[in-house]
Amino acid sequence: MPPSPPSYAPSSSYTYPPPPPQLSVHPPAAPSPPGDHSPLRPLAVALLNLTGLGLGYLLVRRPLPALLCVGATAALLLLALPADVDGVPGGVLIGYAALLLLAAVHGALRATRDRTRWPLRAPLAAALGVILLAVPSGGALAYESARDEAVEQMLLDRLATADRIVAGLDAQPFEGNAETKYKKALHVYRDLADDHPGSRAADRLPDSLTAYYESVAAPYTAKRYCEAVPPLKHLRTLPGTLGKDRLGTLATWPDDRLATALYECGTEGLGRPAADAPLTELLRAFPTSAQAKKVEPALRDAIDTRTSAFKGPAPCPALDELRAIGATAAALPGDTVDTEAVRGATTRAVESGVYACGMDEFEDAHFAKAAATLNGFAKTYPASKKRDRAKDVAIAAEIAEERPSAGRRLPPSGSPGGAKVDLVVANLGPGELEVLYTGPTTGSVTLKDCASCRVFATKSQGDKACRAGVTKYPRTTLRLPAGEYHFLYKRATVRDRAEGTRLSPAYRYTDCSFVTRSTTGLGRS
Repeated sequence: MPPSPPSYAPSSSYTYPPPPPQLSVHPPAAPSPPGDHSPLRPLAVALLNLTGLGLGYLLVRRPLPALLCVGATAALLLLALPADVDGVPGGVLIGYAALLLLAAVHGALRATRDRTRWPLRAPLAAALGVILLAVPSGGALAYESARDEAVEQMLLDRLATADRIVAGLDAQPFEGNAETKYKKALHVYRDLADDHPGSRAADRLPDSLTAYYESVAAPYTAKRYCEAVPPLKHLRTLPGTLGKDRLGTLATWPDDRLATALYECGTEGLGRPAADAPLTELLRAFPTSAQAKKVEPALRDAIDTRTSAFKGPAPCPALDELRAIGATAAALPGDTVDTEAVRGATTRAVESGVYACGMDEFEDAHFAKAAATLNGFAKTYPASKKRDRAKDVAIAAEIAEERPSAGRRLPPSGSPGGAKVDLVVANLGPGELEVLYTGPTTGSVTLKDCASCRVFATKSQGDKACRAGVTKYPRTTLRLPAGEYHFLYKRATVRDRAEGTRLSPAYRYTDCSFVTRSTTGLGRS
């Protein structure tokens, strides 16, 4: 049976146990919104701010910094677009990047303290930030591509400008202003090749260089060979400037053309001074070329051509040209040309030319020139069969210079037959006397100085002394064919004097030459 409850005895006093402690009961807090403590929230804000659109600030309800980010991005776009060659200044890009980094860090810090509910969950916002980062990255790539295209267009424009310069110089002489412009265009080509080898402009360089070569060599194409030498020499320097590999076949393109220009220029100038310069350059620069082998035959042909001209109406110019050809041959290197043989042929031709020139000068009444030329011939070629004839014509020319009637015709080439006339020639004056005569025969005689002779006051005094006899004076007797003669008296102390007379076989003549105060006299007895 169950125990009975305890019983309490009544008491006069009763002590109650203390009441149990009172507990304070509060209602439970509401649960935190999802994502409040997600570690992706700062990252999402940072990524969204890095896009440059300030979207991270919108998540944390900071519209003013968002506007600042958008404004900075808009300012950058206004500055950068449209893309040009120079692009955006580096300082601006550094400042903009620093602003984005600051916005990312600042936004991330704000996100760590922010507990508000976002319209997007943090993982989704972070993913959106990653996706939106492709916008500035893609924009940067697109901008760089646009800038590269601007650079390409700039290079193409530079190439086109250089090509227009070259095209406008075709008809201009190379040396001078044109050479400066050519070198300016070449500088553009070299810069494109060196600094932008992969550009579209560089790909077009072969065509531009071909046009450059053809333009520079335009005088050669027009067969202006002497004018073509300087520009062709310029083209031969380009392999050292642009490089043989870059030029390809153009590196040797000028060689044969320059050899031809030097040959044609040199042979065209044969007979003129300094014609040896292009031929010498040819023989030294291209000694084994076909053009070099043609130099000696060209010299011989030029000699033959001038020699044939001695029989024509103008032997003196041909003689001058022949002498110039001889000088040219003497100046050439002897490895390719037999200069000794060429000089020998020239010397033989010059001998004939001097004689022909002197005879032509006499016939053209250039008596002083004829006398000098033929006297020089007689002195230079003493063994020539034409020496005596040259001396006779020189004597006649000297007389004709003072007495033109003596040069109406060439003196006879031989002494005629028939009666002879004795002519005593006496020197009655001081100084040696040379008497030149021409007529049916030509010659000269020299009489010694008359030391005892004096200068007569008048011609009559000289005639009187001549009639008194000439045995005590220097004298000689000439036996001359009868006919009309011209005389020239040459004495160092007085001016030359010319006279003429007809000698008849019926007389014996004495020719006394004396000196008066104003003239010489011709006495006859």
